Amino acid sequence: MNDQEYMLQQVKAVLAIDSPSGFTKNAVDYLVKEYKALGYEPQVTRKGGVLVQLSAGDGSMPGDGILQEAHLDTLGGMVCGVKANGRLRLTALGGMNPNNAEAENVRIYTREGKVYTGVCQLTDASVHVNGDYSKTERSWDTMEVLLDEMVFSEAEVHALGIENGDIVCFDPRTTVTESGYIKSRFLDDKLSVAILLGYARALKESGKTTRRAVWQHITVFEEVGHGGSASVPEGVGEAISVDMGCVGEGLACKEHQVSICAKDSGGPYHYEVVSGLVTAAKAAGVDYAVDVYPHYGSDVEATLRAGADLRHGLIGAGVYASHGYERSHVKGMMATFALLNAYIETV
Repeated sequence: MNDQEYMLQQVKAVLAIDSPSGFTKNAVDYLVKEYKALGYEPQVTRKGGVLVQLSAGDGSMPGDGILQEAHLDTLGGMVCGVKANGRLRLTALGGMNPNNAEAENVRIYTREGKVYTGVCQLTDASVHVNGDYSKTERSWDTMEVLLDEMVFSEAEVHALGIENGDIVCFDPRTTVTESGYIKSRFLDDKLSVAILLGYARALKESGKTTRRAVWQHITVFEEVGHGGSASVPEGVGEAISVDMGCVGEGLACKEHQVSICAKDSGGPYHYEVVSGLVTAAKAAGVDYAVDVYPHYGSDVEATLRAGADLRHGLIGAGVYASHGYERSHVKGMMATFALLNAYIETV
């Protein structure tokens, strides 16, 4: 299996495991098994993320290790009320947008381990009945989940074991086209998780060592702002967040490229790191773009806000329609993989 095939296999696998912020254990268990199968010794942090050292380095750059960060948690919902008619009120986990949630199939996980299906709809969603359907603003106050169960009252829903605080997961609807487009919810950031697994696999199979020590941290609370705020190993001098690259009006990046972020809503990324990434991309012939993201925050910024003294950067495969039904391309995935290999020197 080549690198591209492996990463596509892994992105499909992790996308198939529901993991909104706060509900990531099943996906973490999968990653731990995969890292062990690759020959590594992953640790599960107290917050629930996965931390693994890929290389101890060759000793030439002590105290200047590099930490690659990507996040496994996704957007989702939580039950915050049961209506008198048996339908569920939701509160968002992360930036789940109700405009993008409408008419999506969902799974509801109870604390007793039962899983029910349903669909997220506008309240009174029949156009032939609701004359204000098109004019109604989509918000979590106007949306609801209809359970695929014969329930028509609050008591009947509670009898199923569904309560406030239960997790609601949205169907990712993953597909890869013959032309190489990867379409799914939650490519942010499970595509990057697959890329980091691909890097870990390729490094192990090469038998080479890196000049700098290398760790990977797969975080599980990025979508709520504090994923990368802890668990920086001793000896790390630089952190690279591998997250989605923004594609949209006014930006240069396309889905078939790797985006190098120079600045986002949290401010500029470390100038020397951004310059080093650009230099590495040029030298390796990687298809890249440099962009400024207007509405964005990354794991590595949470790392800095927590007090870490390190340089920081952000790269990622181009992804269109972020926080909606997202689309990228295998070429963007491979460009990101190639940039990681070019930037982190081996000997």
